[in-house]
Amino acid sequence: MTWDETYPEEFFGPRSGTLLIKNLRGIVTGRLGEVVREVETVLIEGDRIVAIGGPADAEADVVIDAKGAVALPGLFDTHTHFSIGDFNPKQNTIGFIESYMHGGVTSMMSAGEVHFPGRPMDRFGVKAVAVAANRSFTNNRPGGVRIHGGSLMTGPYMEEEDYADLAKQGIWLMKVGFGGFNVPQDAVPHVRWAQAAGFVVMSHSGGASSVPGVAPITVDDLIAMRPDIAGHINGGTTSLPEADVERLVKESDAALQLVQAGNLSASLNIQRMAAEHGALDRVILGSDTPSGTGVMPLAIIKTIAELSSIGGVPATDVIAYATSNAARVLRREEGVLEEGRPADLVLVQQPVGGPADHPIKALNRGDITGIAGVIINGQIRALRSRNSPAPIREVEVQSHR
Repeated sequence: MTWDETYPEEFFGPRSGTLLIKNLRGIVTGRLGEVVREVETVLIEGDRIVAIGGPADAEADVVIDAKGAVALPGLFDTHTHFSIGDFNPKQNTIGFIESYMHGGVTSMMSAGEVHFPGRPMDRFGVKAVAVAANRSFTNNRPGGVRIHGGSLMTGPYMEEEDYADLAKQGIWLMKVGFGGFNVPQDAVPHVRWAQAAGFVVMSHSGGASSVPGVAPITVDDLIAMRPDIAGHINGGTTSLPEADVERLVKESDAALQLVQAGNLSASLNIQRMAAEHGALDRVILGSDTPSGTGVMPLAIIKTIAELSSIGGVPATDVIAYATSNAARVLRREEGVLEEGRPADLVLVQQPVGGPADHPIKALNRGDITGIAGVIINGQIRALRSRNSPAPIREVEVQSHR
């Protein structure tokens, strides 16, 4: 049968039936240090994985013949610039979220709605934007992507009680930077108040961005603030000095965010430092787009290929940066393929015309894999990607009732 690339709104919620994926070549669990697990099936019931490696003839409402694809956990983009809906005015872009889903991204985290037209810079305005974005993306999920929107753009105008009040309204993300504080370390008490209220806090780092009024944030600022995520330390677009990165790795426990829109040389150095200090479990990935760098639907899978092939880290470990590492920092259940976890998966094949005979080998040599299917919340959201290289074999949906 033929499936559309995207599905109507009624498909957003958990499924009530079963989905069997068979004829897999294996799965990548998403955990650092684990190699490809050689299993042939994954069984999904509703929105959860209920069995891995079970019988290939199990009854199911939907059966996917994976044709030798490898299943990965859905990828996280931990640095996305939303505005409202599937539109970003920075690059006048419509439909980018659904397009990133075709790049294997199933979860996206707001880095602050900084491109919101006429973005307010006052206490009540920034709270209103955060709440509106959070509500909007709760009710509207383009491409079925799990969107963690409504990141509070804090500033000196905020008061301690605001953070607890916002937490009661479901706001749990905060961004430091983008003109709120002329002296970045003035944000320190705000970070403490937000974290006490349960927020995950990300800070801008490095040089000024393309947004007017953004002061550089140094390693001294980051160590004083102690954010949960040190944003784009490889550059957004200007990276931190190498000696400062080493201090950040040694003297903080912040997640080390590497972005496609940053400096690749810096990313490779940071990955090396993290490995030397046993901190690869702190590395997470983001796109830092849409931005002045542009719109990049394949940003995360491209970063995985680069850090693996040039940086010499196995692709299965680099995939962990964008799956289990990110999930742990964001306190999410997704990001690992195992029984009981949410059913967010990406089916990948080696690309047509390449020398690799396995999709993980393709990533290890720097080739982007062919994406043959994306499943979010137990729902088929796409089959052959319209953005990735063509997979050597396309998966087949064999039955549906």
